Amino acid sequence: MEDLDRSTAAGAAPGGTPLGPPFDLLESEAASLLDRVALVRPFALHETMVPAAAPPAGALLEIERFLARGRRLLLRRVGLFLHRLRSAADGADPARAQRAFVLLRLEFNDLLSQFDLFADVVTQRSEHGTGVWLAGLDAAAADGLRAAAPLAEGRAGRVPEVVCYLDRGPGAAIRRARTRLPGGPPNPVAIVRVPRERMVGTGIASSLMHEVGHQGAALLDLRASVGDEVARRRARAPVRDRAAWDLWQRWLGEVVPDFWAVANVGVCATLGLIQVVSLPRAFVYRVSPDGPHPAPWVRVLLSASIGARLYPHPQWRRLGRAWTALYPADPGRAGFDRLLATLPELVELLVEHRSPALGGRSLAESMPLDERAPARLRGTALRWRRDPRTASALTPSAAFAVLGQARADGLIRTSDECRLVRGLLEAWALDRALGGAPPTAPRERAGPAAGPAPRVRCSIPDRG
Repeated sequence: MEDLDRSTAAGAAPGGTPLGPPFDLLESEAASLLDRVALVRPFALHETMVPAAAPPAGALLEIERFLARGRRLLLRRVGLFLHRLRSAADGADPARAQRAFVLLRLEFNDLLSQFDLFADVVTQRSEHGTGVWLAGLDAAAADGLRAAAPLAEGRAGRVPEVVCYLDRGPGAAIRRARTRLPGGPPNPVAIVRVPRERMVGTGIASSLMHEVGHQGAALLDLRASVGDEVARRRARAPVRDRAAWDLWQRWLGEVVPDFWAVANVGVCATLGLIQVVSLPRAFVYRVSPDGPHPAPWVRVLLSASIGARLYPHPQWRRLGRAWTALYPADPGRAGFDRLLATLPELVELLVEHRSPALGGRSLAESMPLDERAPARLRGTALRWRRDPRTASALTPSAAFAVLGQARADGLIRTSDECRLVRGLLEAWALDRALGGAPPTAPRERAGPAAGPAPRVRCSIPDRG
C-alpha cells in the first residue's frame, strides 16, 4: 500500500519538462524527500531479535501503525506539493513555494524524530541478554498498571501498552501514552526509560513502578483530584503551614507515583529511591519551589511514612533513622520542620483519597495491599527458598516485593538478588513469547483460568 502511495505521489509530478530555476531546485528536493521517506521502513522488516525479546505484540502493532500513518500522510503531501508546483509553474511565487517545502521538510524531521524514539525501544531488543530483560520489564510494567485497568476502562479508554528501553543516567523517566510527540500526534504507547545503572537488581522495580505510577495517575486523573483535596487542606491549615502545603501541591506529580511504587513493591520502592537520591549533600537538601520533585531528604522520609501507613512494621522507622544518619537533619534549613509536621497529614490524605475515577474506593483500597504486608512477603520468601516453584505463582510486582523484603531482612545477598532478578525477567519474557503471560493475580486466588505459570528457574539460597 505504501509503495502504491509513493508511486502515485511521484507520478503526480511527471519529469522531462524543466520548470526552470528556482522551481527545478524545489522539485529535485521534494523528489529526494520521497526517496528518504521510503527508507523509513517498518521495524518488523529489519530488526533482529529473539522472540522472547520482542516488545508486546499489541505495542509493536500500535507503533507500526502510527509510523505507517505518518509515512502515508507525508508521501501524499509531498505528491500534492509536486503536483501544484507543476500546475502553477508559470505563475507560482517562488518564495511561497519555498515556504511550503520547508514545512514539508519539518514534517519529515518530525517523522524521523518519532522513528528514532521508537527505535530506542525496538533496536535494543537485539542486544544479547538486554533484549530479553527489557521484555521482562515490559511484563512487570503491565502488571504495575493492573490497579488502574478496571477503573480506567470506562473513563480513559483501554489501558495503554508499556514498553521499556535502557539509557544512561541515574533516574528513570516516562513518555506517557497519549501525550504529544514531535509534530503533535499522540503517543500510541507508554515508553519507560530505564537507567542502565539499575540493571539488574530490585532497585529497577522501584524506578519502574514509579514511572508506571505516572501513567496510572494520568489514567485516573489523580493529580487533579488529589490536588483539589490538598488545596482544601491548605485553606484550613494554620498560616505557618501553608507554605508547606504549597510545596506538597507543587510536588504532587511525583508524590502520587511514589505512593504507587510503595503500594506495589513495598520496601523495595523506598530502598530503590534511596539508591537514586543518594547524592552530594547540596542536592539532597535542596528545596526547589519551582521544580516538580520534592527535596530528596524529605522525599525518602515521605516514602518510608507511606510504607509505615500502608504496611505497619518497625522496618520503616529503622529505614528513616538510617536515612537521617546518612544525611543528618539540618535545623538551619528553612521549611523542613513544617514539611515534616504536615507529612503525616499528607500521607493520610493520600491513603484515604476517594474520587469518582476510583469507583468509590480509596486510593489505598485500589492497591494490592494484602499481598504486600512485610510478614507475608517474608513468608513467601521462605517458601520460595524451600520450593522455587513458589515464584511461578507471583505477579511480577509481587515477586519484586518479595525480593525487596528479603533483601531488607537480610535473607539474600547482592549477588543473589542480581541472579534472581535476571531469572524472573527471563521467565516472564519467555512465557509471554510462548503464548502465556505472567500471573495477573496471586495464583492461589486466580483459579484454573489464570493460565500457565511462568517457567521460573531461580531459587533463594539458604544462607543459614
